[in-house]
Amino acid sequence: MTITEMAERILAGDRRALARAITLVESGRADHRAQATELLETLRPCGRQGLRIGLSGTPGVGKSTFIESFGMMLTALGLRVAVLAVDPSSARSGGSILGDKTRMERLSRDKNAFIRPSPSQSHLGGVARRTREAVALCEASGFDVILIETVGVGQSETVVAEISDLFNLLMAPAGGDELQGVKRGIMEIADMILVNKADGELKPVATRTQADYAGALRLLRKRPQDPEGFPKAMSVSALEENGLSTAWEEMQTLTNWRREQGHFDRRRAEQARYWFEEEVRQTLLAQLTTPGPVKDRMQALGGQVATGQTTPSAAAQEILKTLGMESG
Repeated sequence: MTITEMAERILAGDRRALARAITLVESGRADHRAQATELLETLRPCGRQGLRIGLSGTPGVGKSTFIESFGMMLTALGLRVAVLAVDPSSARSGGSILGDKTRMERLSRDKNAFIRPSPSQSHLGGVARRTREAVALCEASGFDVILIETVGVGQSETVVAEISDLFNLLMAPAGGDELQGVKRGIMEIADMILVNKADGELKPVATRTQADYAGALRLLRKRPQDPEGFPKAMSVSALEENGLSTAWEEMQTLTNWRREQGHFDRRRAEQARYWFEEEVRQTLLAQLTTPGPVKDRMQALGGQVATGQTTPSAAAQEILKTLGMESG
Protein backbone atom coordinates (compact mmCIF):
# COMPACT_ATOMS: atom_id res chain seq x y z
CA MET A 1 0.00 0.00 0.00
CA THR A 2 1.43 3.38 -1.01
CA ILE A 3 1.31 6.38 1.33
CA THR A 4 -1.30 8.04 -0.92
CA GLU A 5 -3.48 4.90 -0.86
CA MET A 6 -3.13 4.61 2.91
CA ALA A 7 -4.11 8.26 3.36
CA GLU A 8 -7.18 7.83 1.14
CA ARG A 9 -8.30 4.74 3.07
CA ILE A 10 -7.78 6.47 6.42
CA LEU A 11 -9.89 9.44 5.27
CA ALA A 12 -12.58 6.95 4.21
CA GLY A 13 -12.65 5.51 7.74
CA ASP A 14 -10.88 2.22 6.98
CA ARG A 15 -9.96 0.79 10.39
CA ARG A 16 -7.38 -1.66 9.02
CA ALA A 17 -5.52 1.16 7.26
CA LEU A 18 -5.68 3.22 10.47
CA ALA A 19 -4.18 0.32 12.47
CA ARG A 20 -1.37 -0.08 9.91
CA ALA A 21 -0.70 3.66 9.98
CA ILE A 22 -0.41 3.71 13.78
CA THR A 23 2.04 0.78 13.60
CA LEU A 24 4.01 2.84 11.09
CA VAL A 25 4.21 5.98 13.26
CA GLU A 26 5.22 3.88 16.30
CA SER A 27 8.16 2.35 14.46
CA GLY A 28 11.63 3.63 15.23
CA ARG A 29 13.15 2.61 11.88
CA ALA A 30 14.46 5.55 9.88
CA ASP A 31 12.64 4.54 6.67
CA HIS A 32 9.37 4.10 8.59
CA ARG A 33 9.81 7.50 10.23
CA ALA A 34 10.20 9.09 6.79
CA GLN A 35 7.04 7.35 5.56
CA ALA A 36 5.13 8.33 8.71
CA THR A 37 6.12 11.98 8.25
CA GLU A 38 4.97 11.86 4.63
CA LEU A 39 1.65 10.28 5.65
CA LEU A 40 0.96 12.89 8.34
CA GLU A 41 1.80 15.69 5.91
CA THR A 42 -0.56 14.16 3.33
CA LEU A 43 -3.39 14.02 5.89
CA ARG A 44 -2.77 17.45 7.43
CA PRO A 45 -4.89 19.49 4.97
CA CYS A 46 -8.05 17.48 5.82
CA GLY A 47 -8.45 19.65 8.93
CA ARG A 48 -10.61 17.17 10.85
CA GLN A 49 -10.74 17.62 14.61
CA GLY A 50 -11.98 15.33 17.36
CA LEU A 51 -12.22 16.06 21.07
CA ARG A 52 -9.07 14.75 22.74
CA ILE A 53 -9.69 13.63 26.32
CA GLY A 54 -6.74 12.59 28.45
CA LEU A 55 -7.49 10.24 31.33
CA SER A 56 -5.10 9.41 34.13
CA GLY A 57 -5.41 7.77 37.51
CA THR A 58 -3.72 5.43 39.94
CA PRO A 59 -3.58 1.72 39.00
CA GLY A 60 -6.71 -0.10 40.20
CA VAL A 61 -8.92 2.98 40.13
CA GLY A 62 -10.99 1.44 37.32
CA LYS A 63 -9.74 3.32 34.26
CA SER A 64 -10.50 0.51 31.83
CA THR A 65 -14.00 -0.04 33.27
CA PHE A 66 -14.67 3.69 33.13
CA ILE A 67 -13.43 4.02 29.54
CA GLU A 68 -15.54 1.07 28.41
CA SER A 69 -18.73 2.40 30.07
CA PHE A 70 -18.05 5.98 28.97
CA GLY A 71 -17.14 4.87 25.43
CA MET A 72 -20.31 2.75 25.13
CA MET A 73 -22.39 5.74 26.25
CA LEU A 74 -20.75 7.96 23.59
CA THR A 75 -21.23 5.43 20.78
CA ALA A 76 -24.90 5.10 21.82
CA LEU A 77 -25.14 8.86 21.15
CA GLY A 78 -23.93 8.22 17.59
CA LEU A 79 -20.33 9.33 18.19
CA ARG A 80 -17.27 7.48 16.90
CA VAL A 81 -14.79 6.84 19.72
CA ALA A 82 -11.09 5.94 19.54
CA VAL A 83 -9.24 4.71 22.63
CA LEU A 84 -5.45 4.96 22.75
CA ALA A 85 -4.45 3.02 25.85
CA VAL A 86 -0.80 3.27 26.83
CA ASP A 87 0.42 0.14 28.61
CA PRO A 88 3.53 0.03 30.84
CA SER A 89 6.60 -1.37 29.10
CA SER A 90 9.07 -3.69 30.74
CA ALA A 91 12.26 -1.85 31.70
CA ARG A 92 14.18 -5.07 31.02
CA SER A 93 12.80 -6.26 27.68
CA GLY A 94 10.79 -3.27 26.46
CA GLY A 95 7.80 -5.61 26.08
CA SER A 96 4.26 -4.89 27.18
CA ILE A 97 1.25 -7.05 28.03
CA LEU A 98 -1.16 -4.73 26.16
CA GLY A 99 -4.14 -6.09 28.06
CA ASP A 100 -6.51 -3.13 27.64
CA LYS A 101 -8.26 -4.62 24.65
CA THR A 102 -9.15 -7.75 26.61
CA ARG A 103 -10.41 -5.65 29.53
CA MET A 104 -12.75 -3.64 27.24
CA GLU A 105 -14.47 -6.57 25.57
CA ARG A 106 -17.85 -4.88 24.97
CA LEU A 107 -16.34 -1.71 23.56
CA SER A 108 -13.90 -3.64 21.35
CA ARG A 109 -16.90 -5.23 19.58
CA ASP A 110 -18.62 -1.88 18.96
CA LYS A 111 -18.42 -0.90 15.26
CA ASN A 112 -18.18 2.78 16.24
CA ALA A 113 -15.20 2.23 18.53
CA PHE A 114 -11.50 1.65 17.86
CA ILE A 115 -9.15 0.50 20.62
CA ARG A 116 -5.40 0.63 20.19
CA PRO A 117 -3.10 -0.41 23.05
CA SER A 118 0.46 0.89 22.75
CA PRO A 119 3.54 0.20 24.88
CA SER A 120 4.79 3.31 26.70
CA GLN A 121 8.38 2.38 25.73
CA SER A 122 9.61 3.91 29.02
CA HIS A 123 8.82 7.34 27.66
CA LEU A 124 8.55 10.16 30.18
CA GLY A 125 4.97 10.67 31.19
CA GLY A 126 3.73 7.19 30.43
CA VAL A 127 2.55 8.41 27.05
CA ALA A 128 4.09 6.63 24.08
CA ARG A 129 6.22 9.10 22.16
CA ARG A 130 4.10 8.65 19.04
CA THR A 131 0.69 8.83 20.75
CA ARG A 132 0.32 12.42 19.51
CA GLU A 133 0.70 11.22 15.91
CA ALA A 134 -1.73 8.34 16.54
CA VAL A 135 -4.26 10.93 17.78
CA ALA A 136 -3.83 12.91 14.54
CA LEU A 137 -4.44 9.73 12.51
CA CYS A 138 -7.63 8.96 14.48
CA GLU A 139 -8.89 12.51 13.87
CA ALA A 140 -8.19 12.18 10.14
CA SER A 141 -10.14 8.91 10.16
CA GLY A 142 -13.21 10.76 11.42
CA PHE A 143 -13.35 9.83 15.11
CA ASP A 144 -15.32 12.36 17.16
CA VAL A 145 -13.77 11.60 20.55
CA ILE A 146 -10.25 10.28 21.26
CA LEU A 147 -9.71 8.93 24.77
CA ILE A 148 -6.04 8.79 25.80
CA GLU A 149 -5.51 6.52 28.79
CA THR A 150 -2.13 6.77 30.50
CA VAL A 151 -0.12 4.44 32.71
CA GLY A 152 -0.76 6.10 36.08
CA VAL A 153 -0.38 9.22 38.19
CA GLY A 154 3.00 10.82 38.68
CA GLN A 155 4.83 14.08 38.16
CA SER A 156 5.97 13.06 34.67
CA GLU A 157 2.41 12.01 33.80
CA THR A 158 1.45 15.63 33.14
CA VAL A 159 2.83 15.31 29.59
CA VAL A 160 -0.60 13.89 28.63
CA ALA A 161 -1.93 17.44 29.01
CA GLU A 162 0.21 18.38 26.00
CA ILE A 163 -1.88 15.99 23.85
CA SER A 164 -5.36 16.56 25.29
CA ASP A 165 -8.05 19.22 25.00
CA LEU A 166 -9.43 18.06 28.36
CA PHE A 167 -7.50 16.32 31.10
CA ASN A 168 -9.53 14.18 33.51
CA LEU A 169 -8.14 12.66 36.67
CA LEU A 170 -9.87 9.48 37.82
CA MET A 171 -9.66 8.88 41.56
CA ALA A 172 -10.89 6.18 43.95
CA PRO A 173 -12.96 6.87 47.08
CA ALA A 174 -10.41 7.61 49.80
CA GLY A 175 -9.71 9.38 53.06
CA GLY A 176 -7.75 12.50 53.87
CA ASP A 177 -4.39 10.75 53.86
CA GLU A 178 -4.81 9.73 50.20
CA LEU A 179 -5.80 13.29 49.31
CA GLN A 180 -2.56 14.51 50.88
CA GLY A 181 -0.64 12.13 48.60
CA VAL A 182 -1.98 13.61 45.36
CA LYS A 183 0.67 15.85 43.85
CA ARG A 184 -0.28 19.50 43.51
CA GLY A 185 1.13 19.61 39.97
CA ILE A 186 -1.33 17.07 38.60
CA MET A 187 -4.22 18.75 40.43
CA GLU A 188 -3.31 22.05 38.78
CA ILE A 189 -3.58 20.65 35.25
CA ALA A 190 -6.77 18.62 35.82
CA ASP A 191 -9.93 19.98 34.20
CA MET A 192 -12.15 17.51 36.03
CA ILE A 193 -11.63 15.05 38.88
CA LEU A 194 -13.91 12.04 38.62
CA VAL A 195 -14.27 9.98 41.79
CA ASN A 196 -15.05 6.49 40.50
CA LYS A 197 -16.64 3.51 42.28
CA ALA A 198 -19.46 5.64 43.73
CA ASP A 199 -21.63 2.57 44.23
CA GLY A 200 -22.59 0.09 46.95
CA GLU A 201 -20.85 0.53 50.28
CA LEU A 202 -18.34 2.96 48.78
CA LYS A 203 -20.97 5.50 47.71
CA PRO A 204 -20.90 7.59 50.94
CA VAL A 205 -17.08 7.50 50.93
CA ALA A 206 -17.06 8.62 47.28
CA THR A 207 -19.39 11.54 48.10
CA ARG A 208 -17.07 12.68 50.92
CA THR A 209 -14.01 12.25 48.69
CA GLN A 210 -15.65 14.34 45.97
CA ALA A 211 -16.32 17.12 48.51
CA ASP A 212 -12.66 16.95 49.68
CA TYR A 213 -11.35 17.29 46.13
CA ALA A 214 -13.81 20.09 45.34
CA GLY A 215 -12.49 21.96 48.38
CA ALA A 216 -8.90 21.36 47.33
CA LEU A 217 -9.61 22.65 43.78
CA ARG A 218 -11.09 25.88 45.20
CA LEU A 219 -7.77 26.59 46.93
CA LEU A 220 -5.87 26.53 43.63
CA ARG A 221 -5.21 29.68 41.63
CA LYS A 222 -7.89 30.35 39.02
CA ARG A 223 -6.78 29.61 35.45
CA PRO A 224 -7.71 31.89 32.52
CA GLN A 225 -8.90 28.90 30.43
CA ASP A 226 -11.64 28.00 32.94
CA PRO A 227 -15.19 29.40 33.23
CA GLU A 228 -16.83 29.82 36.62
CA GLY A 229 -17.11 26.50 38.47
CA PHE A 230 -14.17 24.77 36.76
CA PRO A 231 -12.14 22.72 37.37
CA LYS A 232 -14.66 20.59 39.23
CA ALA A 233 -14.92 17.29 41.05
CA MET A 234 -17.71 14.80 40.37
CA SER A 235 -18.55 11.27 41.50
CA VAL A 236 -19.30 8.53 38.97
CA SER A 237 -19.89 4.80 38.91
CA ALA A 238 -18.46 3.08 35.85
CA LEU A 239 -19.85 -0.22 37.11
CA GLU A 240 -23.45 1.00 37.43
CA GLU A 241 -22.96 3.61 34.67
CA ASN A 242 -24.17 6.44 36.92
CA GLY A 243 -23.00 10.02 36.46
CA LEU A 244 -21.37 9.37 33.07
CA SER A 245 -23.85 11.43 31.02
CA THR A 246 -23.58 14.31 33.51
CA ALA A 247 -19.78 14.18 33.28
CA TRP A 248 -20.02 14.25 29.47
CA GLU A 249 -22.34 17.29 29.59
CA GLU A 250 -19.85 19.12 31.83
CA MET A 251 -17.00 18.24 29.44
CA GLN A 252 -19.01 19.66 26.53
CA THR A 253 -19.85 22.82 28.51
CA LEU A 254 -16.17 23.42 29.24
CA THR A 255 -15.09 22.66 25.65
CA ASN A 256 -17.75 24.94 24.11
CA TRP A 257 -16.80 27.82 26.43
CA ARG A 258 -13.12 27.43 25.55
CA ARG A 259 -13.93 27.40 21.84
CA GLU A 260 -16.01 30.58 22.15
CA GLN A 261 -13.31 32.36 24.16
CA GLY A 262 -10.48 31.30 21.82
CA HIS A 263 -8.70 29.17 24.43
CA PHE A 264 -9.26 25.92 22.51
CA ASP A 265 -7.40 26.94 19.32
CA ARG A 266 -4.74 28.82 21.29
CA ARG A 267 -4.00 25.75 23.38
CA ARG A 268 -3.72 23.51 20.32
CA ALA A 269 -1.25 25.97 18.78
CA GLU A 270 0.84 25.90 21.98
CA GLN A 271 0.79 22.10 21.95
CA ALA A 272 1.96 21.99 18.32
CA ARG A 273 4.91 24.18 19.24
CA TYR A 274 5.70 22.02 22.29
CA TRP A 275 5.80 18.85 20.16
CA PHE A 276 7.99 20.51 17.54
CA GLU A 277 10.53 21.35 20.26
CA GLU A 278 10.15 17.86 21.80
CA GLU A 279 10.79 16.23 18.40
CA VAL A 280 14.02 18.21 18.05
CA ARG A 281 15.12 17.21 21.59
CA GLN A 282 14.33 13.52 21.05
CA THR A 283 16.12 13.46 17.68
CA LEU A 284 19.24 14.98 19.22
CA LEU A 285 19.15 12.51 22.12
CA ALA A 286 18.74 9.63 19.68
CA GLN A 287 22.12 10.51 18.14
CA LEU A 288 23.74 9.61 21.47
CA THR A 289 22.32 6.07 21.49
CA THR A 290 22.23 5.21 17.78
CA PRO A 291 25.23 3.08 16.68
CA GLY A 292 27.77 5.34 15.03
CA PRO A 293 30.67 7.72 15.74
CA VAL A 294 28.77 9.81 18.31
CA LYS A 295 27.80 6.76 20.39
CA ASP A 296 31.34 5.38 20.12
CA ARG A 297 32.74 8.70 21.33
CA MET A 298 30.23 8.72 24.21
CA GLN A 299 31.38 5.29 25.35
CA ALA A 300 35.06 6.22 25.07
CA LEU A 301 34.59 9.43 27.05
CA GLY A 302 32.39 7.60 29.57
CA GLY A 303 35.29 5.26 30.26
CA GLN A 304 37.68 8.20 30.73
CA VAL A 305 35.25 9.88 33.16
CA ALA A 306 34.86 6.63 35.11
CA THR A 307 38.64 6.27 35.53
CA GLY A 308 39.13 9.92 36.44
CA GLN A 309 41.07 10.82 33.27
CA THR A 310 38.68 13.70 32.57
CA THR A 311 35.81 15.49 34.26
CA PRO A 312 32.13 15.01 33.32
CA SER A 313 31.91 18.67 32.24
CA ALA A 314 34.93 18.46 29.93
CA ALA A 315 33.66 15.19 28.43
CA ALA A 316 30.23 16.74 27.84
CA GLN A 317 31.85 19.69 26.04
CA GLU A 318 33.68 17.21 23.84
CA ILE A 319 30.42 15.52 22.84
CA LEU A 320 28.78 18.88 22.12
CA LYS A 321 31.68 19.74 19.81
CA THR A 322 31.17 16.41 18.05
CA LEU A 323 27.53 17.35 17.50
CA GLY A 324 28.49 20.85 16.36
CA MET A 325 26.80 22.40 19.40
CA GLU A 326 29.65 23.99 21.33
CA SER A 327 28.46 25.49 24.60
CA GLY A 328 29.60 28.98 25.48
